[in-house]
Amino acid sequence: MLFQVQAFILLFLPVTLAFYYAAAGRRTLRQGVAVAASLVFYGFWDVRFVPLLAGLTFANWLFGRWHIANPRRDWAAIGIAVNLATLGLFKFTNFFAGSFASVLGITAPAFDIILPLGISFFTFQKISYLMDVRRGDRHAYGLLDFFMFVTFFPQLVAGPIVRHNEIIAQFAADPRRTEMWENLSRGLALFCIGAAKKLLIADHVSEVADRLFAAAAAGPVEAAEGWVACWAFTLQIYFDFSGYSDMAIGLALMFGLRLPYNFDAPYRATSIRDFWRRWHMTLSRFLRDYLYIPLGGNRVGGALQARNVVVTMLLAGLWHGAAWTFVVWGGLHGVALAVNGAWQRAGLRMPVMLGWALTLLFVMAGWVLFRAPDFATAMTVWRGMAGLEGIGSVRVDHLVAFLAGSAAALLGPTSQQAALMRLRPAHWLAVPVGVALLLLILQSGTRAPSEFIYFQF
Repeated sequence: MLFQVQAFILLFLPVTLAFYYAAAGRRTLRQGVAVAASLVFYGFWDVRFVPLLAGLTFANWLFGRWHIANPRRDWAAIGIAVNLATLGLFKFTNFFAGSFASVLGITAPAFDIILPLGISFFTFQKISYLMDVRRGDRHAYGLLDFFMFVTFFPQLVAGPIVRHNEIIAQFAADPRRTEMWENLSRGLALFCIGAAKKLLIADHVSEVADRLFAAAAAGPVEAAEGWVACWAFTLQIYFDFSGYSDMAIGLALMFGLRLPYNFDAPYRATSIRDFWRRWHMTLSRFLRDYLYIPLGGNRVGGALQARNVVVTMLLAGLWHGAAWTFVVWGGLHGVALAVNGAWQRAGLRMPVMLGWALTLLFVMAGWVLFRAPDFATAMTVWRGMAGLEGIGSVRVDHLVAFLAGSAAALLGPTSQQAALMRLRPAHWLAVPVGVALLLLILQSGTRAPSEFIYFQF
């Protein structure tokens, strides 16, 4: 079920909120409502994978408790291996089989494996808990707490990647506390902002990106087509994923829970390191804390530090998708981060505007590889952007969405700042927010619903 569709907004969400707040006085009951609703939400996609989600969650809860009771058996490491094996089976079997077959010059068998929705996200969540337990964290949570931590539907299928110590303690608080109405109103406002990002910007510019990348897959494109394709996807992926994150954070707040922020105006970054502090922030910190730092982080010499960041980003690329284009995309960002680190260690400086321009150009060029179905298509778009196929001209569809998206990405407050800090609660705001929600509901019914980009990861 998609957040922006009418069935979710008009049926699933109000019914779930009603039952949750009706049971708010009893912690076990309200958490039971949240877990049951989350399993229904997940089962709406494919009920066959509900047992997998529930089984893995129960197994990880057991591994955590067993490790705390007997750390010498290293149950946490066994649990981490189970999680990685499950992720590898569903996500990378065909990728690795195809890669090995290509090296050997044979035809790879095609395994009919369906990727469970959100497996990359909820697997990382459980791994982060087991890693913390392995490092000495003694939090042995109750089964219901752990199930709600993993399955809570706003963040279940595409994040933010929430850590146990950020949310489980919040489950004890009665959602009907003093700030209940403020949480509901601010959460709804942020949900509307996220829905607007998805429906009014991402879904419109995606039509342009899809058409032009399809043209690039079929033959050469000129400079105008190449740059508009790149620009369109640059806006699409940001407003699609940040829109989802806004809706997830807003929904959680309506239940009285706060999720971590996931975006902080990344296209305003003035270096590639700054970009990764602002883009998909919960993934960045996961990679930093559970991969980069254990490899040695920046506590080692410059060459080893560069190695650590490149390895981290190569694996980040692979996490995004089972294709070599994603691996190379991650490797390019790793090399850029290593160069950025060497530049800073040398004490060199760059004018802010120049740093911003170079960073944005690098990120945009990287998005071409991220979006392209293969290296040949990416190269075609890059050749077009370089002007090697002529200047050309192109009709920019959905110009308003392009201009609004560019302005929102580069100017003004972030959505979290607008809804959670700058917006002052007032009765009169109910009218414009209500009208905005109504218009978004109507907009969602004008076209077939489109999935969020990160659902495929």
